[in-house]
Formats: sequence, C-alpha cells, structure tokens
Amino acid sequence: MVLVMSVVIHEVAHGYAAGILGDPTARLQGRLTLNPLKHLDPVGSVIVPLLTSLSGFTFGWAKPVPYNPYNFRNQKWGESLVAAAGPLANIFLALVFGLLIRFASAPLGAAFVNIAAVIVVINLVLAIFNLIPVPPLDGSKILWAFLPERFRQIRESMERYSFPLVIIVVFAVWKFLSPVIIWLFSLITGFR
Repeated sequence: MVLVMSVVIHEVAHGYAAGILGDPTARLQGRLTLNPLKHLDPVGSVIVPLLTSLSGFTFGWAKPVPYNPYNFRNQKWGESLVAAAGPLANIFLALVFGLLIRFASAPLGAAFVNIAAVIVVINLVLAIFNLIPVPPLDGSKILWAFLPERFRQIRESMERYSFPLVIIVVFAVWKFLSPVIIWLFSLITGFR
C-alpha cells in the first residue's frame, strides 16, 4: 500500500505542476486525485509487478498523468518542471518521514518507525529511479531541457525503444544506486 500511495502522489505532483504551468489536462481528466484506481495501469501496476517480483526485483508503473506541453506558459522549461515534480514529491515524503524518525521528541512506537522507514526507502527508490535520464523516466525530460535542439532526433530514437532501454539500464545501474539509497536513508533517518 505504501508503494501504491507513493506512486500516486508522484503522479498527482506531475498533474499539479502541469496545472500551475497552465495545462488543465490532468484536472479535466480527473487525475488530480489520491484515489489509486484512477492511476493504476492493468499491465504496469498488476501484471508486470507480479511477474517481476518472482525474480526478486519488483518493477512496475502507474498510468502517467496526461499533460499537453503546448499549454505551458514556459515552453522551454515546462516539461522538465513537470517531470521534476514527481521525484521532488517522493523526496519530500522521504524527508518528512525520515526526519520524524530522527527528531521525534516523543518515543515513537516500533510499528510507526517500521512503516515510516518503509515510506522513506520506497520514496528514495522512486525518486532516484525516476531521475535516471532514460526515456520515459522523468530524468530524461529534465536532461533534454538542458540539451540543444539538435539532440531532438536522439531523444525521439531513445523514446521509441524506451521500455527495453529502461529494463537494461535498471539492471545495469541498480548495484550502483543501492549504496546511494542506503546512504541517503542513513543520512535522513540517523539509522546505521
């Protein structure tokens, strides 16, 4: 349930950012809601996670919140700002629950600490994973905003093969990302 809600908050953050930048698409399609049913994708949220969990590494996705970049008031940075909103929402959740664990003045129950720790880990994983600069992940949209227009063909080629590309990159970089996530978890919560 923590994973589902973290993914939902991630997607809703994209929709709110798009709305702030001038695009009402997510609101008009009823996607600015914390109701998980509006965000679940039958394949990416159910079938793929079940199959991949058998291998010991769960992978999946939610329905992306729709937006129309042509509605953005800021055409150059709009898409990258919307992309950054999702990982930033996950970082915010990780910080809130991590700092609660670290600095709570009243003793927290073991159950709360365990749930808060899971929230921190899941949100750190979601944020860092989504910041990988490979389409369709958010990091690619952030990266493309900084690159010259002449790289557009490379972007379009990468987007055509995005699913296998993401799978390959995830397995290639996960061993490098795991220590970063563990270090950040320790830094935020104070757990060693």
